[in-house]
Amino acid sequence: MLQQSHLPHAVGIGFKPQHFSDIMAGEQPITFVEIHAENYMGAGGAPHAQLRALCERFALSVHGVGLSIGAMAPLDRAHLSRVKSVCERYRPASFSEHLAWSSHADTYLNDLLPLPYTRETLTRIVEHIDLVQETLQREMLLENPATYLQFAASTYAETDFLAEIARRTGCGLLLDVNNVFVQAKNHGTDPRVYLDAFPLAHVKEIHLSGYDAQCDESGAPLLIDSHGAPVADPVWALYEHVIAVTGPLPTLIEWDNDVPVWPVLAEEARAAGAVLARAAARRAA
Repeated sequence: MLQQSHLPHAVGIGFKPQHFSDIMAGEQPITFVEIHAENYMGAGGAPHAQLRALCERFALSVHGVGLSIGAMAPLDRAHLSRVKSVCERYRPASFSEHLAWSSHADTYLNDLLPLPYTRETLTRIVEHIDLVQETLQREMLLENPATYLQFAASTYAETDFLAEIARRTGCGLLLDVNNVFVQAKNHGTDPRVYLDAFPLAHVKEIHLSGYDAQCDESGAPLLIDSHGAPVADPVWALYEHVIAVTGPLPTLIEWDNDVPVWPVLAEEARAAGAVLARAAARRAA
């Protein structure tokens, strides 16, 4: 039987080494930390010493960025083995990856790229997730992407595609609310309609982050999932909408670029915690 995700239904942050001393200095508004698996594939040193100390106080979520789940080529077994080593070393409460691809042949593209939602793609992704879960002997959570284009070849809506993946593999889902907002604005769709169609019963973790507003080459607005800014007000509103339906869920604040000082990140965590507390109070009333 696969080990199931069991993060606490409260708030976590994406851990950055510059915040280690502040996090360990006293009580914090978080219950878990998340790391990228690829940053902890070395044998030892300061990163592992810090992570061991964090794991004594907080639950751990491991987030992969390099398995290229959506690629048509077979998974990189060596990379999957390294992910397994990280999970066996730290026994995280949760492991997640992306509905995207990032490699071709022996080239790693260092990006999370979109894919068409077709029967062929579905079959391949199911094979990949089955292999990951069999290898790790744990449930994998699959994150919805932020996309900047749509494929004419797609025959599934993204929400239906994710639901079918979860049905066939038994994997959980990681709902990134900022990704929902970014792609809805880029594609001219309604993010609430998307969320109302999302298979929320399979969601085991939520991500919140910031975006950048730019313009494409024709001058049209374009939102970029930058992970380099505070969570925007419309994303907070969508998050409240989701939590009102699901009740409290483990929620992560992601801030990977232009990383602020700890008090700024901690305040974002407190804001998410307040949403969860309100939802819990409503359910208890």
